[in-house]
Amino acid sequence: MMGAGKSAVGPELARALGLPFVDADRALEAEAGASIPELFEREGEAGFRARERDLVESLAGRPLVVALGGGALARPEVAERVVATGTVVYLRAGLETLLDRLGEAEDRPLLAGLDRAGRRRRLAALLAEREPAYLRAHHVIDSDGLAPAELAREIARALRPEGE
Repeated sequence: MMGAGKSAVGPELARALGLPFVDADRALEAEAGASIPELFEREGEAGFRARERDLVESLAGRPLVVALGGGALARPEVAERVVATGTVVYLRAGLETLLDRLGEAEDRPLLAGLDRAGRRRRLAALLAEREPAYLRAHHVIDSDGLAPAELAREIARALRPEGE
């Protein structure tokens, strides 16, 4: 989910694993020459999700650490591809943690313009809608109260084969 810490933890995890890191949202922005809010405005959520699907397809099966956007796994075809070709880690964060991390969320198209109570309602609805897809992850790591480096270490431990 947005605000769970993917973009902060991903680079730390990639360093720990000796792999390249890709932040899907930044990659989409670079490819399109526009910010995520601009893409949502210009192409709508459906257009943005199509771009996201194409990016996932181009990255699938490659040795990378990828921070996917919070809505990517909510699309069944994307979830199927990601779960089949990689190891998925769900960084689970509580609603209050997400709200605090996202702040005013003006750069988040699904939350922009909402007051804190509105953002809370919208995030709660998104979590309820997306959680079944997120729970398909190979690993679920709670991110509340942990710094990115701590989370990266915990994920790296979870990814190690038994006995290492």
